[in-house]
Amino acid sequence: MTSGDSRQGSTASSSNLTAKSGLGSFTLVKYFSFSSLAVILVFTLLLSWFISNNARKIMLEQNEEYSLLLAENINQQVFRRFVLPAVIRYGGIALRKPEQFDMLDAVIKSITQGLEIDSVTIYDSSMNIISYSTLPELVGKKDIGAVEYYKALEGIPNSKLNYNGSVLSLVHITERVHCQLKTFIPFRQVRRDGDEGQLIMGVIEIEKDLSRSYANIIRFQGRIIIVSSVLMGILFLVLRYIVSRAGEKIEKRALERQRLEEKLNQAERLAHLGTMVATVSHEIKSPLGIVRSTAEILAKRIQKIAPGNEHLAQIVVDETVRLNNIVVEFLDFAKPQKAHLEPCSVNTIVRKVLEFLSQELKNKRIDLVFDLAPGLPENNIDKNLFYRALLNILINSLQAMPEGGELKVTTHRSQTGVTEVVIGDSGPGMSEDKCNQIFKPFFTDRHKGTGLGLAITKSIIESHGAEIRVESQEGMGTTFVITMPLQS
Repeated sequence: MTSGDSRQGSTASSSNLTAKSGLGSFTLVKYFSFSSLAVILVFTLLLSWFISNNARKIMLEQNEEYSLLLAENINQQVFRRFVLPAVIRYGGIALRKPEQFDMLDAVIKSITQGLEIDSVTIYDSSMNIISYSTLPELVGKKDIGAVEYYKALEGIPNSKLNYNGSVLSLVHITERVHCQLKTFIPFRQVRRDGDEGQLIMGVIEIEKDLSRSYANIIRFQGRIIIVSSVLMGILFLVLRYIVSRAGEKIEKRALERQRLEEKLNQAERLAHLGTMVATVSHEIKSPLGIVRSTAEILAKRIQKIAPGNEHLAQIVVDETVRLNNIVVEFLDFAKPQKAHLEPCSVNTIVRKVLEFLSQELKNKRIDLVFDLAPGLPENNIDKNLFYRALLNILINSLQAMPEGGELKVTTHRSQTGVTEVVIGDSGPGMSEDKCNQIFKPFFTDRHKGTGLGLAITKSIIESHGAEIRVESQEGMGTTFVITMPLQS
């Protein structure tokens, strides 16, 4: 590998690395974007849990305060309206007696009437037994009071919240929502001044059903999760769309930059090659002229000295002419002529080229079909260079039909207002790979030729600000389309 090839390979590798690094960086950004979205979603779920948990805590505190106030009121009312009258009337308290039990029951029901209280239970202080309850089936049961009962006996008011159910309960996946608050306070003696004494006569338990409030909290939590999920879903779709579009643009720009770098590398390589070709061709051109002149003189002398052998000298002349044409092509490729543009009709140049090739078309048995649109606007054209470009394309089409065929040449004005020249042949066509390489310098599939004809043609067309493209399929012929620029 030469040093030039090494530089080219190194540059191509660096361009590939640049493109890949750009795409790699974006892939990293995309990864962090989606990771951030996932973190936000998890944070939202945790936030909903925190809010619902905090709401449950506030609900417990509020209801506990309410139950404690109610329990203190029951303590005051029971002591004043039942304990004192019962002691005075009956000489002591005996809830086993129906009249005392009914008296206490009437007092408690008058206090709790209209309040959202499920039950009121009074435990004995001497043993863990229920002396009174608004639920008759509980009266007389032992050892039902748990830790909370013993705390209350020590003078410490406390509460216990029993609940079950979750967001899944809303869709009946898990058990239904249930929440029950039990508040325990010591049943104390009340002094004359209204303050509670130190003597603990029992424990008052107030049971309140908070299922409705707890269900509202769970519904609120469910709404937070649903709204958060919907918002996160929308955000995810928007982010995915933005990332997808950005990825396409970045990838497109990276590939475009890579193509531009490849074109730049190719241009540099061709520039060096052109300089070398121009130098070599210039050195060959002068000796070829001398050889040709000498061969022509030699042919005349042979005709006089040895008639019938002058064709040998003519062979030398013909080969020097062919070599000279190759050298001229090399020089034109290495140092293309500058286009001298002037207003001219495309149809005029097309007719001139077709007239020049008319005899060749007859010799090759090729049918010419042409349709030149009248009234086309004039374009700025270098007549000689454009003539040569069209001639190269037409000769290429003729060479594709050695056994004859049909050649179509048309000019027309497209929907965008530009002038187009279309040249199509009925030859064997080309593969997609060949179509992509046909305009590259030195590419040819023929035994003879330099492979510079269409490369020079493309250079001439582009020097006019025009574009040329080829459309072909194997077995379907080939079509060249030249699109001229709009005139300002």
